[in-house]
Amino acid sequence: MAGTFRSKVFLITVETPVAQRIRELILDGTLSPGTRVAEASLAERLGVSRTPVRNALPALATEGLLEPAGARGYAVRAFSVEDSFRATELRCVLEGYAARHIATQGASPELMEQLRDCLAEGDRIFAKGYIAPRDDEDAYARMNQRFHNLIVGASDNALLRDLIQRVYAVPFVDPGVLAFNRMSADDIFPILSSGNHQHHAIVDAIEARQPDVAETMMRGHSGPARRSLGLDKAEIEPNV
Repeated sequence: MAGTFRSKVFLITVETPVAQRIRELILDGTLSPGTRVAEASLAERLGVSRTPVRNALPALATEGLLEPAGARGYAVRAFSVEDSFRATELRCVLEGYAARHIATQGASPELMEQLRDCLAEGDRIFAKGYIAPRDDEDAYARMNQRFHNLIVGASDNALLRDLIQRVYAVPFVDPGVLAFNRMSADDIFPILSSGNHQHHAIVDAIEARQPDVAETMMRGHSGPARRSLGLDKAEIEPNV
């Protein structure tokens, strides 16, 4: 019987200006790994009150950019963009294997119903031809994480689930993490819409019991996630 899989990270996407600016300070190295992040000093640096900084820090910790330090503080986590890219590639391989297994063995009616629920939610989000930057991004992040968790859980492979959980712990790799940096809603729409179309193709291949197609589609499904933060291989700088 297939096991239930839930990735430990669950992000309600935070794209406030303050969260964006703190993320940029981390990604460009201004806040280096190990640096303690204090609300007061960050608020002063950004020219804002402490409240938006306080609200942003837990979400950035959920993304994996920060880690707990001290009683209620945070420090910048040590990682590189190359780490995220390589972990995303590994995620594709592992999830592709899971999709192949399901397509080979045949999906249960319950799984197909749950996957179709995800497709219906995605279609609802994009039906109006645009996305609301906060509400629709959050809805897509929740749906996307559920979709991927269903695929991994249905693989009936405890080792695979453990390996993927470790991969998801790398910043920006968990499918529930969608952190679009300096991108407009018009730019985000085609990226997420493309991911939704890929979901349809993956489910079609699983239902048709086409393991090669299911694996290929699942392995190619990381493009939207990489583009959301500029994680395409050509854009990665050495030693970042």
